[in-house]
Amino acid sequence: MLFIFSILLFGFGRVSVAADQILIPAAPELGAKAYVLIDFNSGKVLAEKEADTRLEPASLTKIMTAYVVFRELSKGNLKLEDMVTVSEKAWRTEGSRMFAQVGAAISVENLLKGMIVQSGNDASVALAEHVAGDESVFAQLMNQNAERLGMKNTHFKNSMGLPDPDHYTTARDLSILTRAMIEEFPEYYKWHSIKEFLFNNIKQTNRNRLLWRDPTVDGVKTGHTDGAGYCLVTSALREGMRLISVVLGTKSDNERANANQALLNYGFRFFETRPLYKANEKLAEARVWKGENTTVDLGLPRDFHVTFPRGQYNNLKASMEVNNSITAPVKQGDKLGAIKVALNDQTVGQIDLSAMKDVAVGGWFRRGLDTLQLMLK
Repeated sequence: MLFIFSILLFGFGRVSVAADQILIPAAPELGAKAYVLIDFNSGKVLAEKEADTRLEPASLTKIMTAYVVFRELSKGNLKLEDMVTVSEKAWRTEGSRMFAQVGAAISVENLLKGMIVQSGNDASVALAEHVAGDESVFAQLMNQNAERLGMKNTHFKNSMGLPDPDHYTTARDLSILTRAMIEEFPEYYKWHSIKEFLFNNIKQTNRNRLLWRDPTVDGVKTGHTDGAGYCLVTSALREGMRLISVVLGTKSDNERANANQALLNYGFRFFETRPLYKANEKLAEARVWKGENTTVDLGLPRDFHVTFPRGQYNNLKASMEVNNSITAPVKQGDKLGAIKVALNDQTVGQIDLSAMKDVAVGGWFRRGLDTLQLMLK
């Protein structure tokens, strides 16, 4: 039996007349091949165009290279102070460079900053070779992580983004990757806001113009090749709300910056995101039949955020669906219900309710008693 009950989350009565007339303009028209704008906390897509079209990512590839290296650091397989010997292949790599000399020993931290801030292809190859022994093997790690994250239209052939027919991604997949990187590795993500980096007595500036224009922008990465055009992934944090914008295939450095700025301003102006429920707190309970316990507490595995039109917080309504026809055993994490949040009868957010602990099968008396009750019901 599914038990459903509704609560008015934050309002004080019926939905107002004004809430029935929510006016949200369309996203700005941009001269880009593809783009997407998402909220970081809720994952809600606020604007998109050709978001699933496979395109050349250029140096946006390095977001995944950084992500793989960050994972190796987090697992203890790598340390920031580890020294990496620059191979001749890394030294000869074409395109943007941090000017690492062949045979030089450079720390992982400096190579990461050279790749993130200076977009150094030489740094990307050096890191890939150090982590996996060979860049082609590192590309396999990149693709495995892309699959794990749900990047369904992405395939990598190298660590830095040089053109290859089998090297592609999408605006949506890049937003998924960027969201994961910021969430999992905030201590390393902060390097994406560095405006300039000095290495080998050569100072280079970050090509992300929005780091100078908008103080709320703290990343992420630029990219450019003749085939890809000018690309940029940005993220900004304003009053607790973080947005991620991805713009692919514009015609100039300035145009990619303007396009991302327009998307960010649109998202912050017309939408807001609020945390509604915290993780690991009891929100409901479900009846368990034939178990050691007759009920199990239900909660959320993660904080629940909802994104909705700005100014409509007091008109949100939530309903909880709880499955009360559960037979033991129950495992912690089992999905036994859901929370849905609606605005004017349209769902704006949804999350599963999960069992907060195990419930083992009960003894013979409990099983027999519950069998009888179920027969009577």
